[in-house]
Amino acid sequence: MSVFKLPDLGEGLQEAEIREWLVKEGDTVKADQPLVSVETDKAVVEVPSPQAGRIAKLHGGVGDTIEVGKALVTFEGGAPSPATAAKPATSHAPPQPPAPAAAKATAGEAIRDTGVVVGAMTQNNEVVTEKVTSVGSAAGLKVAPAVRALAHRLNVDLTIITPSGPDGIITAADVQRVHKILAEVGPLEKLKGARKAMANAMSQARDEVMPTTLMDDAVLRAWGPQQQDVTLRLIRAIVSAARREPALNAWFDHAEVGRRLLDKVHLGVAVDTPEGLFVCVMQDVGNRDGESLRRGLDKMKTDARNRTVPPEELRGYTITLSNFGRFGGRYATPVIVPPTVAIVAAGAVRSGVIALDGQAVVSPVLPLSLTFDHRAVTGGEAARFLAAMLEDLALPT
Repeated sequence: MSVFKLPDLGEGLQEAEIREWLVKEGDTVKADQPLVSVETDKAVVEVPSPQAGRIAKLHGGVGDTIEVGKALVTFEGGAPSPATAAKPATSHAPPQPPAPAAAKATAGEAIRDTGVVVGAMTQNNEVVTEKVTSVGSAAGLKVAPAVRALAHRLNVDLTIITPSGPDGIITAADVQRVHKILAEVGPLEKLKGARKAMANAMSQARDEVMPTTLMDDAVLRAWGPQQQDVTLRLIRAIVSAARREPALNAWFDHAEVGRRLLDKVHLGVAVDTPEGLFVCVMQDVGNRDGESLRRGLDKMKTDARNRTVPPEELRGYTITLSNFGRFGGRYATPVIVPPTVAIVAAGAVRSGVIALDGQAVVSPVLPLSLTFDHRAVTGGEAARFLAAMLEDLALPT
C-alpha cells in the first residue's frame, strides 16, 4: 500500500474542500489522471494522480476539508512518484515525555488508575466555594467553574454572552438565554472557499490599513442621450487619474513601512457571485482598447461564476474597482485589501440637479467613493486623484 497526500496547492493555501471525487475505490488509474476536484480559497482545481495503479481507499467525502500533507488516496502497490507526492505535514505539537512507572501504593495513599480510586480516603467538613475565573484577557468576562461547565455542555461560546451577574459575572441564566437564542437561529455555518477568503482578507484590512474615504458625483451631462459603457469609462478615468497621481497605484509594505509606485495599472475588479466575492485582475488596462477590455470583463465574470478563474488572474492587482451601482446604492466605504492602497467604488447612475451657468439643470450623475490608505497616500493626493476621475468622466467620449 502507498498513501498519496494532498500536495501543496500554492498561494500559501493550507487546506482544500473536496468538491467531487473523479474516481472510486477499486478503479485502476493512470499517472496524471485527475483524481479529485477540490475547492480552495481561490479556485476549484483538479488534483492529478502521482502514479498508475489501483485505488484501495479514498480518504474523505464530498464537503470534507483536507489539510495539505494529509492522506488523500491509498494505492495498492508501490509508492507515489517523489515528484508529485506531497511532503507529510509537520506536527508542531511538543513531544510528550514517557509516563513514569507507577509507584507502589502505600498506606494512606490514593492511586487513581483507569478512573477507579483505591486506597485510603480522607474526609473533612470543609465547604469548598467555587472561585470566579476570567474568560480571556481581552474579553474580561468572569465565570464560575460550574457555569463554565454548563456552557461547555450546551456548546455556548462564553465570549459572546453579555453578563448579568454582579460585577460582570456570567450566570447560568445568561448561558441558558444564549443557548435558547442559538437554538432558534439554527446551527453555525462555517465559511468556506471564497467567503472564507473574503473574511480573512477583511480581517487583514482591518488590522493593517488606515482607511479614509472621499465622495463626490461625476456629472455625465456631456454623454448624451445614449449612455456609454459605464465600466469602461470608469476604467479609463482610473487610468487617467493614476497618471496624474501615481501614489494611489501602489503597494504598501506593512512590515517595512514603505511603498512601491507602479507604472502599469493592473486593475482588480470585484465580481459578485453566489459563492462570495472575487477580485479578478485585468492586466495593464491603460494599454488596452475598449474592445479588449470588454472581452476581458465578460470572460472574468463568466470564469468567476463558474469558479474557473486561473490563479494568476486572482493576484497582482494594483488598484481596485467595485462597480456596485448595478445592484443599487449611492455611496460606500469600500475596503482596501493590502498591499494595495486605494479602491474606487461607483454607485448607481441617477438623475440629479446641478448648477449650470447659475441655473438648476437636471443631469445624469455618477456617485463615486474613493477609499485610500492614509499611511501611504496624503489627503491632497487622494483629492487630486478623485478630481482627475471626475474631469475624465465629464468628457463626452
